[in-house]
Amino acid sequence: MPAEPRANATAITAVAFDLGGVLIDWNPRHLYRKLFGEDEAAMERFLAEVCTLEWNGDFDAGRPFAEGVSELVAAHPDQAELIHAYHLRWEEMLGDAFEQTVAIVREVKRAGLRTFALSNWSAETFPLTRPRYPFLEEFDGILISGEVGTRKPGPEIFRHFLERFGLTPEATVFIDDWDLNVARARELGMVAVQFVDAARLREDLRELGIPVAAG
Repeated sequence: MPAEPRANATAITAVAFDLGGVLIDWNPRHLYRKLFGEDEAAMERFLAEVCTLEWNGDFDAGRPFAEGVSELVAAHPDQAELIHAYHLRWEEMLGDAFEQTVAIVREVKRAGLRTFALSNWSAETFPLTRPRYPFLEEFDGILISGEVGTRKPGPEIFRHFLERFGLTPEATVFIDDWDLNVARARELGMVAVQFVDAARLREDLRELGIPVAAG
């Protein structure tokens, strides 16, 4: 999904980035490959049927980990140790920062635009994340879904984000790797770009008139 054609000449003043999949390599497989060893198929079944992305999404929306883990253990007692690891060893799901995208954030900021992060993330685990990625301190503001009790692609989090930081939708670019989040941002009047890779993002931002280097 390329950058949305702009219907007017409103100048872009801010760029908001998603975190996981765009700037940070968060993936449960980083942890569960250690626990399942060479049985990749069993790991994929576990993540598709037990500790699912939908279940994880409840934490992004503010549900306490202890509550969600307890409920899932009751439903899958034979998998209790693996389920508890999702909480107790959560930091092992974090990989490296995507440095090529981090470089784009810094170029956007040097160009005089405000930069923000708008991400689905648990309010319990985000404080563990910040010290690992110093670039997070360079943003003008960060809004995490778990802190406000609602997550993308729901419209409420986008409205909350725009209001909190005093942003005009049509003057704000939103970058996310999930098409549903991009579509929602566009519905609300934001200029939205689906993230594929850093090189493509550079092209999309340059088409929007944002002076970043060519890929």
